[in-house]
Amino acid sequence: MTRDGKTPEESETIIGEFALTIVADPNSGWACVQVPDSAALLGTGKAVRVAARVNDQPYEATMLPIGGGVHMLPLRAPFRRRLGVELGDSVDLVLVR
Repeated sequence: MTRDGKTPEESETIIGEFALTIVADPNSGWACVQVPDSAALLGTGKAVRVAARVNDQPYEATMLPIGGGVHMLPLRAPFRRRLGVELGDSVDLVLVR
């Protein structure tokens, strides 16, 4: 429960929902999803810490700008294993505040 007596899910404000494919970032090689128009959505073209749900599982990470108003969200290997996903698989991403 949060301070206002709500569960974390009830306190979330959804700022974007996406169906995305896990790819390898061409610069770092990290497994990630690329979120289109994220700079406009997040209000910044800089790195930004986010809370999210990936395939309904809570996830926190830093989204990194990759150019053209797009950010990538790295998906750590232990998290991908827990979800049973790998490069080329599609995931449902919900960004929340």
